[in-house]
Amino acid sequence: MNKFLLTLSSMLVACATSVTVYAQDVQGDAAAGGKKNALCTGCHGIKGYHIGFPEVHQVPKINGQGAGYIRSALHAYKTGDRKHPSMRTVAASLSDQDIADLAAFYESTGTGATLPAEMAESSGRAQVLLTQGGCASCHGANLSKPIDPAYPKIAGQHSDYLYVALRSYKTNDRPLIGRGHPVMGGVAKQFSNADLKELANYVASLPGEIQTVQRDRLK
Repeated sequence: MNKFLLTLSSMLVACATSVTVYAQDVQGDAAAGGKKNALCTGCHGIKGYHIGFPEVHQVPKINGQGAGYIRSALHAYKTGDRKHPSMRTVAASLSDQDIADLAAFYESTGTGATLPAEMAESSGRAQVLLTQGGCASCHGANLSKPIDPAYPKIAGQHSDYLYVALRSYKTNDRPLIGRGHPVMGGVAKQFSNADLKELANYVASLPGEIQTVQRDRLK
């Protein structure tokens, strides 16, 4: 194991300890979350929906995503560790109970593993990048079984979103763009943007459990 992966392993323990503290102290109610998700469905409940900040990309699939990760992400937007303006505004309006309920709801609404429309071929380069980044060390088997509840399932996620997210971990000096996370920052910064795009395209091609569940038509 090289020096980077040894450092990564020690950071994982510290981060897992810190991010799961709040994740265990509020019990989420999926039924309640289903009544609180009106703001969420405007973007995450429309298949193929794109946003234009910081560049045009699809919003992430969150149905079937782990509750611990959704809670971690929303708290990060709320504190400003993630600097997306609209998501920070939404998260700031949520109480800890709201966040727990929404996380429980979205975790409960996945409908099982799905296959992307087109499977990318596994290039040797993609495998080298995955190993270099130690991706499975956090995101688990098939990148869909995270080792800690606060880590996301990433297999089958939209490639353009993954690329934007990975690049955001390389940015920490701009007021409206960037994500502060010691582990992901260390991982992303060792790669070129071209490498990150190749990683994103391959991870998106994998069969995954997360998806977008189309919202009901407005009546």
